[in-house]
Amino acid sequence: MRYHKVGTTDIQVSEIGFGCWTMGGPNWSLADGTPIGWADVDEADVLAGIKAGLDAGVTHFDNADIYGNGRAERMLRDCLAKLGVSPEKLVIATKVGHFRGTSEHAYEPHHIRRQCEQSLRNLGVDTIDIYYFHHGWFVEDGRPGNIHDAAGEMRRLVDEGKVRAVGQSAYSDADFARAIPVVKPDVLQSWANMIQDNFIAPGCEVQRLMDEHVCSFVAFSPLRQGVLLDKFDPENPPSFEAGDIRGQRDDWFGQAALRSLKPKLETLGERFGTSVEERSSAACRFVAAHPNVCSVIPGFRNERQARCNVRAGIDEPMNDADLLFCRDVMRG
Repeated sequence: MRYHKVGTTDIQVSEIGFGCWTMGGPNWSLADGTPIGWADVDEADVLAGIKAGLDAGVTHFDNADIYGNGRAERMLRDCLAKLGVSPEKLVIATKVGHFRGTSEHAYEPHHIRRQCEQSLRNLGVDTIDIYYFHHGWFVEDGRPGNIHDAAGEMRRLVDEGKVRAVGQSAYSDADFARAIPVVKPDVLQSWANMIQDNFIAPGCEVQRLMDEHVCSFVAFSPLRQGVLLDKFDPENPPSFEAGDIRGQRDDWFGQAALRSLKPKLETLGERFGTSVEERSSAACRFVAAHPNVCSVIPGFRNERQARCNVRAGIDEPMNDADLLFCRDVMRG
């Protein structure tokens, strides 16, 4: 396993980390009832997956208060305890922003502090290694939840020793550009994969911001929720249980989308191999090859998926020719 520094901090994270969204199971938005979770998980399967990751050198686990409304944080804590592994020896990240409870806005300073304290309790730690703003939807100045008040509260948590490093997750160039100068994050987080590489493509706006502000990048969805593993049959598209966000993404999992992607995956398979492990490795190594990416965080539900994930940390890094090949295929 390879390890990389987070921004200008002294934190080192494994190149392959584990995203914990799946551990939260089914969930629904408090705002409008739309699904925001995943299919339910078995804790014994998750425990075996975490052990496989730890055995392969994974030290970075990425969580959030909204994942099962605390369930994923508590499950990670309990699994580590069963394995006899101190969370203090790992780099554990979590987030605030999508779960607002009874607050008008999740970025009200009081709510940020309360959720930080609850996440500390859920995770069984004294300090959160990386604490993210989960999105860039701050309200206008003068209202509770504005960016200046939120950033100030986050810095107070750092000064108090409750947080080691500050992260900013966002889903658009504009939100990153607005947040970074004020929040001054050590690390950014968003999607990055062979299909959606807008935040890591050469010469992109976020690349410029990372260079200017000396930020690292943590990439979620490197497998695009399993689509890049060629595991779904276009002629028999998958269906998902209630509370699973994938059921809302016909543009990813619908017949037309899967049919369009199939020949591209076949071309990639000719170069990198067609096993699930080989496809997972290629997808994760494509993202990890970006110079600012410090960790790639595919999700997992069991030991098999965990072992697929860590393959990328064992294989040789992707070279420039392979990166260009992947981009050409996906844009073809």
